[in-house]
Amino acid sequence: MNNIDIRRSRCQARLPGEMGCVEHVNGAPLANGRGEAPADGDTGNGTSGAYRPRYEAVAEQILRLIGDLALRPGDRMPTENQLAARLATSRTVVRDAVKILSATGQVSVQKGRGLYVADGESMLGAKRWGGFFVPTNLDHIFMLFEFRRVQEAQATRLAADRASPSELREIEAAVDTCRHGYTCGDESEFTEGDDAFHLGIAAASHNVFLVSAVREARALQRQASVIGLHGLGGHAAAAVEEHAAIYRAIRDGEPDAAAEAASVHLDNTLEDYRREIQRRVFG
Repeated sequence: MNNIDIRRSRCQARLPGEMGCVEHVNGAPLANGRGEAPADGDTGNGTSGAYRPRYEAVAEQILRLIGDLALRPGDRMPTENQLAARLATSRTVVRDAVKILSATGQVSVQKGRGLYVADGESMLGAKRWGGFFVPTNLDHIFMLFEFRRVQEAQATRLAADRASPSELREIEAAVDTCRHGYTCGDESEFTEGDDAFHLGIAAASHNVFLVSAVREARALQRQASVIGLHGLGGHAAAAVEEHAAIYRAIRDGEPDAAAEAASVHLDNTLEDYRREIQRRVFG
C-alpha cells in the first residue's frame, strides 16, 4: 500500500464525509451509521487522538445533505425526525447539530413551522463585513488578502490531515477545470474552477467557521471588479501550477507543505493585484 492509500484509509476510518454503504432518498446519497462520528462517549480516536463530538459530524452531514438535495435559501428541510432516520442517529444528536448550524446562520429554525435553509447572512456573512468593506479602497483589498492568507493557510493545513477521498477528487477536478479554463482563455471556466478549488479545500477542513470565512472573503474580493480588478490576469498561468502544488500537498497528507503552498499562492495573487493597480495608476 502506498502513502496515499494509507492516508485515505485513515480518512475513511474517521471522517463522516466519505461514506461506506449509502442509501438514496430522492436520488441523493445519505449517510448510514458507518459514515458517522463515534458514538457518544467514544473519544473517536483516529490518528490524531482528538475527541470529536457526534453532533459536529452530524452538522457536517446535514450541510452535505442540503447540497445533495439542491436545497436553496428559504427551502424547507427535512424534520429533525427525518434527519435522524436518514443519518442513522438520534433526534437528540440532530437537535444539537441544528443548534450549531442555526448559530452559524446555515439553518433557520422557525418555531411551529420547521427547519429551513437560511439566507446565508450568518454572523460571519458578507452582510456584516460589507458594512465597512469598500472595494475601491486599496487598503481594504490588501487587508482582505491578509485575512484570506490566514484563513486559507489554516484551512489547507487541516485539509491535508482531514480530506476524504471524495473531497480529494473534487479538489483535483477543480484544479483541472482551472487549468482548462486558462488554456482555452475561458475566464468564466477559470473563475469557476478557482472558486471550486478554494471552497473545496475549505470544505475538506471540516470546520464550518472556516468554510464560512473563506466563502465570504472570496465574495468580498469579487466586489473588487468595481474597479476592474478581474479577469485571468498575469498571474493565471502561475496560479494553475500553484493550485496543483497545493493539491499534491493535501493529497500526500503534508499539512506544513500545504499551508506554505497556499500562502505562496495568495501572496503571488496579491502581488498580481499590486502590479495591476500600479499599471492603472502610473500607466
